[in-house]
Amino acid sequence: MTRMRRAALAAALACLLSSCGADPDGEEVTVTEADRAYGAQAHPQLLAEFGGAYQGEEARYLAAVGERMAAAAGLEGRCTFTLVNSDVVNAFAAPGCYIYLTRGLFAAVGSEAELASVLGHEVGHIAGRHAQRQERRSLWRRLGVAGVALTGSERLTRLAGQAAQFFTLRYSRTQEHDADDRGIRYLQDAGYDVHAAADMLSALGRHDRFMAATNGRDAARSIPEWASSHPLTDDRIERMAAAAEATGLADDAQPEREQAYLAEVDGLLYGDDPEQGFVLGRGFAHPIMRIAFEAPEGFSLTNSPRAIRLSGPGGVAGEFGGGQMPGQGVRAYAQALANHVVGDAPAELESAGATAVNGLPAVLMRVRVAVRGGTVPLSIAAYDGGGGQAYHFIIASPPADESAAAVIALFRSFRRLSAEEAARLRPRVIRTVAVRPGDTAETLAGQMADPAPRALFDLLNARSGDQPLRPGERVKLVRYADRR
Repeated sequence: MTRMRRAALAAALACLLSSCGADPDGEEVTVTEADRAYGAQAHPQLLAEFGGAYQGEEARYLAAVGERMAAAAGLEGRCTFTLVNSDVVNAFAAPGCYIYLTRGLFAAVGSEAELASVLGHEVGHIAGRHAQRQERRSLWRRLGVAGVALTGSERLTRLAGQAAQFFTLRYSRTQEHDADDRGIRYLQDAGYDVHAAADMLSALGRHDRFMAATNGRDAARSIPEWASSHPLTDDRIERMAAAAEATGLADDAQPEREQAYLAEVDGLLYGDDPEQGFVLGRGFAHPIMRIAFEAPEGFSLTNSPRAIRLSGPGGVAGEFGGGQMPGQGVRAYAQALANHVVGDAPAELESAGATAVNGLPAVLMRVRVAVRGGTVPLSIAAYDGGGGQAYHFIIASPPADESAAAVIALFRSFRRLSAEEAARLRPRVIRTVAVRPGDTAETLAGQMADPAPRALFDLLNARSGDQPLRPGERVKLVRYADRR
């Protein structure tokens, strides 16, 4: 057997042990068994961490568009596409060709072709094996011991950290350009308008500016949005426009399928999911659990299915969560929580006492945990929420931090919501409506359930202030969901 034939046989055997395909240019694209095993292991933990899977027709539509792009990349039947129940605007890829797109980004796109361009870009990262070439980072390391308390397992903490990296992964400029170029090729071969990719990047740039103009609107999220994990630059948008021109295809020579997308996005949940509660500035309110709290000035909150993450001035960080109340009561809950957080680390209990917070039995504790190079103050508050439910804060502070008063104010803000307050917390959804004669951007924006209605209307519909509306065209509005 010649050396060339042996090499060909080795390559064939390698493909049998993985999943190989070829992209439109004949480049071999491989998803190894190790990649698939890693992606399958990380998938459920990642979903639990970042909002879970969003179910419904929108998810099936996303998977169908994604499969079309995967086939164009030579990865037909080898990728899993998931719509994530998060209102951040992002998409990312994990090894094994697991592709994730948030419902926040699903709401922001303007057509099926724009959606396909995002998915094609992420498939391009998989085809280029970019994630495997980056240094892995973990969101969970920022909270240290607090992360262990809320997962209940060091193994799950490590796994969640490995999964979380893909939301925070920053690719190099070369890798972003490679994924962009691949995505243009995939769009063309899948039969979509290749100019949609540059349009999508421009739309994401407008979203970034909207966030900045509306007081950040959760700009301190620990889960970054697209502009953080996939940096947007004028140069990158110009490259995409030039690449589309280089195909020789005129704008709209291939379909964008705007109407198909607008039909699917109608009814999509927008903003916070009531199952996870509502972050309202520095406050949090949960209409189902009927609880609320408000953080002091300088704090920011990030919602997630597991817990509410808090960050404050000077490096203060922590989480709010809950669990079942043990039969021995709130003191036992607080003690078990403290033991779990501290683990085997040397620690000194500075204070612990029972109290009442807004009529609820509570225990406040302060523990000093020995770490390399010093100690870290850890403040814990546990509450009896009634009905067998307990809630808690875990706050870690820098050793020399002087935020004790702010932390106590946070702990003292926890309270029960009245039935009337809970009823006022209503979810919002996207509605697509046909423009009627006489409608203007201003009158349609007046129907939006948002503090910045006109800005959000222009953002979601990719409009400038003086762009006229055509009777019969469909636009996206954000409205309160119907009461059940």
